[in-house]
Amino acid sequence: MTTLQTERLVLRPWRESDAETLYEYAKNPNIGPAAGWPPHKNVEDSLGVIRNVFNGPEDYAIALASDSDTAIGAIALTLAGGSTLFPEDDATQAELGFWIGEPFWGHGYIPEAARELLRHAFEDLGLSAVWCAYYEGNTKSARVQQKLGF
Repeated sequence: MTTLQTERLVLRPWRESDAETLYEYAKNPNIGPAAGWPPHKNVEDSLGVIRNVFNGPEDYAIALASDSDTAIGAIALTLAGGSTLFPEDDATQAELGFWIGEPFWGHGYIPEAARELLRHAFEDLGLSAVWCAYYEGNTKSARVQQKLGF
């Protein structure tokens, strides 16, 4: 899997060693429910997510460039068969999804990470479209999508 970098961030594959940090952010009830998933209950729950959910070819842990070993959020392109936003057999499209730990809100990290992942989607993967959606009431995701031109 590719590792992507921006001025302040590294987008890298998830590692099983990220489970404790993932749990610290994903147990927060302000994170998961706004993105459509329940708060994590324990480190084992987070490890299961790393093994079974964050295991796609375009699933990335977001880390600060100054500490690339510590995941602070997630960003992904869901490809053909994994999204309801486009036909399941269409390999030219993807769905963008993201979240970041609450201590990192308001720093512009998600728009920065998403811009790099969108660049990767169109330039490196040759996709023709990327879709994005948010759950009603998730104003933070709506604002990020506005900043990205969705």
